[in-house]
Amino acid sequence: MPLKADLHIHTTCSDGRLLPEEAVQVAKDKNLASLAITDHDTCKGYFQAVDKANELDIELIPGVEITSVLGGKEVHILAYYFDPDTNYLEEFLKEQKKARKNRIKGIIKTVKKSGIDVEYDEVWAEANGANIGRPHLARVLTQKGYVSSPKEAFIRYLSNQKLGSIESTYPDYREVIEIIKNVGGASVVAHPGRFYSSDEMQAFVDAGIDGVECIHPSHNFKLQKKYTEFCDEHGLLMTGGSDTHEGVDAGYTNLGVVTIAYKHIEKMKKMTEQRKNITEIKS
Repeated sequence: MPLKADLHIHTTCSDGRLLPEEAVQVAKDKNLASLAITDHDTCKGYFQAVDKANELDIELIPGVEITSVLGGKEVHILAYYFDPDTNYLEEFLKEQKKARKNRIKGIIKTVKKSGIDVEYDEVWAEANGANIGRPHLARVLTQKGYVSSPKEAFIRYLSNQKLGSIESTYPDYREVIEIIKNVGGASVVAHPGRFYSSDEMQAFVDAGIDGVECIHPSHNFKLQKKYTEFCDEHGLLMTGGSDTHEGVDAGYTNLGVVTIAYKHIEKMKKMTEQRKNITEIKS
């Protein structure tokens, strides 16, 4: 059986429902060779799961999904195979955590204009120490009866289209790509779908992006083909993953279902090893 990997999942360290150790166990149960925990703007899930991964003989790849801005638009960049132990990266992610708090406060201020009674402290409590995000607010709106489900919360109140422009202090995408290089990692455009224009995708390439997430639950075959061809054309890494947020009690999870062939992991590993050999890793 060909080896496979899931390079995009979320845990309770950000807006997912799986404990990091549970994620590794599910990966083992689904016969994955490798897993990357890519929580939003934090590596805590990796550190919490690494011992379990070693125990189960699962390759746990250092990963994180970093929030940034391109032309006023919030964009997400996945990072892999970086050195997770550097103070340089830790300090950057601390600033990201502050930026997430500021942004959710701005979102709460916006949804209040629709007559919704919700406070930051309620959302912070729902996050329970994790990196805060819109899914936590969606759960609070569900609990308070404003919507019947978090999905409805996004449709009615929390989508980018509904929210409009929310002030943020997230860094420019070019800065994020450079930071990832400085810790020896690979940078990848997350779930591009129909989200980016051809000019925006070219902007990522011009900034030195290393890859594109071609396989994702939101990508149909046509989009997979489009971005696979884009990677071939520009000599980029191709990645993929389930973007799992569900917990073990959900009854179903994409973890281990939406995967990528291990040959792409080997290519990424080789590239980042070469980068570490020629780059002075910032400590």
